[in-house]
Formats: sequence, C-alpha cells, structure tokens
Amino acid sequence: MAKKHGIFGPSRKAIWQQLAEELDADYVKKGFFSQDKVVAYHRNWMITLDLYTVSTGNSQVTYTRMRAPYVNRDDFQFHIYRKSIFSGMGKMFGMQDIEVGYPQFDQDFIIQGNDERKLKMMFENPVVREFISVQPQISLKIKEDNGWFQEKFPDGVNELYFEVPRIIKDIDRLHDLYELFAEVLEHLCAIGTAYEDDPEWDYK
Repeated sequence: MAKKHGIFGPSRKAIWQQLAEELDADYVKKGFFSQDKVVAYHRNWMITLDLYTVSTGNSQVTYTRMRAPYVNRDDFQFHIYRKSIFSGMGKMFGMQDIEVGYPQFDQDFIIQGNDERKLKMMFENPVVREFISVQPQISLKIKEDNGWFQEKFPDGVNELYFEVPRIIKDIDRLHDLYELFAEVLEHLCAIGTAYEDDPEWDYK
C-alpha cells in the first residue's frame, strides 16, 4: 500500500530519512532534549543537518541548519548571504562587502571575511559559486564556538555553519547543501586554511 503524505506532500521526516539513505548517512531519531537529525560524513568531517527554534515574542521561528566542525589552521573567517533590502543597513554599521571578481555573484551576495586573498581564492572555485547560487536563501559562515550557554569547541576547532529561517523539505536542495559543505571543506584544505584531521568533536 502506498504511504499517504496528505495534501502537502511527503513529511519533513520522510524527506530527511530519504536523504540519509541516499547519502549513506545516519538518521538519528529525536531524543528527550533534542530534535531528530541527519549525520553524514565526508572524509574525516561530520556534517550534521537538524532544526532549532527561536522564540520571538509571541511567535516562534524554526531554522534549518547544517554544521561541520573542522580544524582551522589560521583563523580564517567568512560570512556569505544574499543581498536584500536590509544589506545596506548592515554596511552603514561597518559591515565590509568584499568583491571576489565575478560580477553576477558579487551583485547577488554580501561576502565578508578577514582575509580578502583567501576569500577570492575560495570563490574562484566554480563549484562553490554554483552550489551557493542555487540556494534561494543562504547564510553560510565559519563559527568559532557554540556560544556562552553551550560547550565550546576545542582549541583550533571551528565549524562551517549554514542556517535559514524555515524547514527545508526539498531533497534536491538538501543534497546541494551537503555537496556545498563537502566542496568548501575540501577547498579550505586546498588553500591551506583547514586540516583534513578529525576534529574529534561531536554535537550533543
């Protein structure tokens, strides 16, 4: 008997379980204090897909995020996101928009970082630009730790971090995000800013 999915198509859980199967990844069921998640691997890197919810007054916003801890050799940092009507406001408060030399890409995105040369090297990679460009929403950055109220990363460990304020159920988009993470992590090694070593970090 065919499985019923209702008028809205397959559920998020069904899509994420399918993704886990196709990536030969682990689908980890929801625990008492945690959401269910997909845990995939690329070389020594663990790439985790999950959700988290933020309360904003009388409402809540659920975010889809993808994270991958890695060993950062030189504290290279960046943040890329699509331009919007609010981007100009950010610049007024000191946000630096680095142009990487590809007119359409520079027009569509805000790119910030602490090493302009390495940013340009990273976005010379056409695969990275393509996987970013197909994302209708994106905020991709390097984070140094999990914040004040969570365990901090070991010394030298950062995470590649993506998030958007909605639940992603498009399996092709999720595949693209996984491939983007794999490509960026590989490229960070190629330009000398990351190690291929296992960061020896697991999310609780």
